[in-house]
Amino acid sequence: MQHIIDRFISYVTVDTESDPNSETTPSTSKQWDLANKLVEELKAIGLQDVSIDDKSYIQATLPSNLDYQVPTIGFVSHFDTSPDFTGANVKPQIVPNYDGKDIVLNKELNVVLSPSYFDDLKQYVGQTLITTDGTTLLGADDKAGITEIVTAMEFLIKNPQIKHGTIKVGFTPDEEIGRGADFFDVERFGCEWAYTMDGSQIGELEYENFNAAGVKLTFKGKSVHPGYAKGKMINSMLLANKFICKLPKKEVPEKTSGYEGFYHLNHFEGSIEETKVQLIIRDFDSKNYKKRKKTVEKMVEKINKKYAKKFGENIVDLVITDQYFNMKEKVKPVKHIVDIAEQAMKELNIKPLIKPIRGGTDGSRLSFMGLPCPNIFAGGHNFHGKYEYVPVESMVKATEVIVKIAELTALKYKK
Repeated sequence: MQHIIDRFISYVTVDTESDPNSETTPSTSKQWDLANKLVEELKAIGLQDVSIDDKSYIQATLPSNLDYQVPTIGFVSHFDTSPDFTGANVKPQIVPNYDGKDIVLNKELNVVLSPSYFDDLKQYVGQTLITTDGTTLLGADDKAGITEIVTAMEFLIKNPQIKHGTIKVGFTPDEEIGRGADFFDVERFGCEWAYTMDGSQIGELEYENFNAAGVKLTFKGKSVHPGYAKGKMINSMLLANKFICKLPKKEVPEKTSGYEGFYHLNHFEGSIEETKVQLIIRDFDSKNYKKRKKTVEKMVEKINKKYAKKFGENIVDLVITDQYFNMKEKVKPVKHIVDIAEQAMKELNIKPLIKPIRGGTDGSRLSFMGLPCPNIFAGGHNFHGKYEYVPVESMVKATEVIVKIAELTALKYKK
């Protein structure tokens, strides 16, 4: 267990925050720091064909030790962390034998990780937790996944009596800003299927995710001296606010769960002359997803029509960009790859929690690029913020799941 702790901490203390405003890949140069470290580590543990391309995508191979052919499978994780909360100067804290009470992350700032608010903590009493110091995120998303993949590969190399086919490893940048699969070379990866180790609590197994779109709106206005503004001023901030207020009030992240979709306002910046608004649209059902995009388009058309004569041009500019789609469409025809992961968990006495991802992973896009890619738990909780934590025992179990999947795949195709 200490080996996993040490490896995980060596990863999370490297700042790899991505930047949605950058046009480079990776979006931040500091992601190279961990990427290069991982390349050297993969070589050191004995993986073959270890490579890193000019955009920091990493691939490596564990050759088969079988005398018969089985499908080549892969395991994928990302090494960037979310720009939603700082990942610089991460100082992990280890809480051994968690007692089920409040954990003071930062006494000076009065930051407390409490089971009265984060009730998932209650299931980890007696276990070892790794937390933040209350000033940064932790980076378990997805450095826990990387830790588990590297550790599993190391274990298989050291234990050749465990039979397995060829296994590929892939690590990506910029997943947190929706670009993790942009330059992933699926053909070179050469797998029939793969798994992202990017889920949350122990037991999670997911092969459904949101259809997702990003929405950018620019509201235009006319600035006039407020004392003489009657009939002349157009306040773009008020226009934007009116638009937002007309969105379905119950269809927001904080009021939805399960298979319910939503509209989410995640950026608002403006002045009288111009206001920029960003939304994300999410829905599991493709028809509802299209309806949501259409709803926004019709709302914009209505505003533009209303102000057309007075303004002389569109008062609102709209750009809707598809981000990723529900992987279920691509995974369901090869459902046996989910069944293998489920069986692996059951054989390890882990209760599978098969549920939809209320988000997306690299696997969402990779599935549509020809690489069916369900998602498996990595163990962390409360991603993208100062309350993030991961039970070490969950990382150990995730590592065991990877090994067991390799074993079961070999057995399934044994002649």
